[in-house]
Amino acid sequence: MATNVGVAAHRASMEDQSQIHRIALSMLKGIGPVNARNLVAYCGGVDALFTDRKMRQTLEKIPGIGPILAASILSTKVLHAAEKELAYVRKHKLRMLFYLDAEYPKRLRNCDDAPVLLFARGNAELDVARSVSIVGTRAPTDHGKRLCEELVEGLKDSGALIVSGLAYGIDIVAHRTALKVGLNTIGCVAHGLDKLYPGEHAATAKEMMAQGALVSELTSGSPFAPGNFPARNRVIAGLSDCCIVVESAAKGGSLITADIANSYDREVMAFPGRPSDPKSEGCNRLIKDSKAHLITNATDVLKLMEWLPTAKKKVGVQSALFTELQPEEQAIVDVLKEKGKMDIDSLCFACGMLPHKASALLLQLEFGGVVRSLPGKVYVLK
Repeated sequence: MATNVGVAAHRASMEDQSQIHRIALSMLKGIGPVNARNLVAYCGGVDALFTDRKMRQTLEKIPGIGPILAASILSTKVLHAAEKELAYVRKHKLRMLFYLDAEYPKRLRNCDDAPVLLFARGNAELDVARSVSIVGTRAPTDHGKRLCEELVEGLKDSGALIVSGLAYGIDIVAHRTALKVGLNTIGCVAHGLDKLYPGEHAATAKEMMAQGALVSELTSGSPFAPGNFPARNRVIAGLSDCCIVVESAAKGGSLITADIANSYDREVMAFPGRPSDPKSEGCNRLIKDSKAHLITNATDVLKLMEWLPTAKKKVGVQSALFTELQPEEQAIVDVLKEKGKMDIDSLCFACGMLPHKASALLLQLEFGGVVRSLPGKVYVLK
């Protein structure tokens, strides 16, 4: 009895089939990242989703799927498109980062709506010690450009990865300044990696291939669509420890990125502007509504994130072992004992916990005087 793998997929090796299935999962129409993860969980794996002959009955019972989407998932059309995309990936030597892989960026791993698959072109690693996203208006003032340049220059000694959207305005200033001072920089784009928008930034993008990377969740040939840009913004926010808004009007993509960063428990910071300046209205409102820390320079960022170099402290007497902890609390304490200071994403990954669960346990431990919270959603034993 024939399956829906398709003739071409049958000829491919098992590894090829697995890669094709991963791409196909990301290409399914009407299935977002959250539902895609649910599909994999319900079906017992990505491969089973596309090869099990009895899958239709299972799919129709999954909440939010139903018979129409089930038929779309089981169509061989998406598999042929995925096979074509795999050929493009290999021809152009792109990296594919799947959400179940160890290589998938750890900062994105615990974001529920993060892409199930990322494509990357370039040399930069996405899992680095420090990562900063910088966003802002596409039509900045000269003052805003200088603020952005001085910010990136001031972050040079921290070695932070600079993440932005390769768009006009603040984005491209951040990327170009990072290249100038020797920092790696990531451009998260809202289209497939077979094209570049805007075309005027092609020279900068080429430099980033050696000193950074371009990243997208979209396959080659994907059409431009307005919804791609807000979706791209969540990748910018998710890849970073903190998000900095340099200039923003009352509405704009940078404010969407800031809101997403807040929802991911990232630190958000903004440069204030004159109350009468429309290009600072968004930043001023973020600060006024306590959705962003007010900063005036890179040193403020380094202080908030505790990235300033510190003198070595004398080793004190070892604290007594904590008692009467629940098993999950003890797991967190054990990891912090071994690793020392850790951000919440790394802690969740090490303990195998979802962010909301870890956050609740950490709050209990903090109230109990067991752990201490630091800026940047970082925790350390007291």
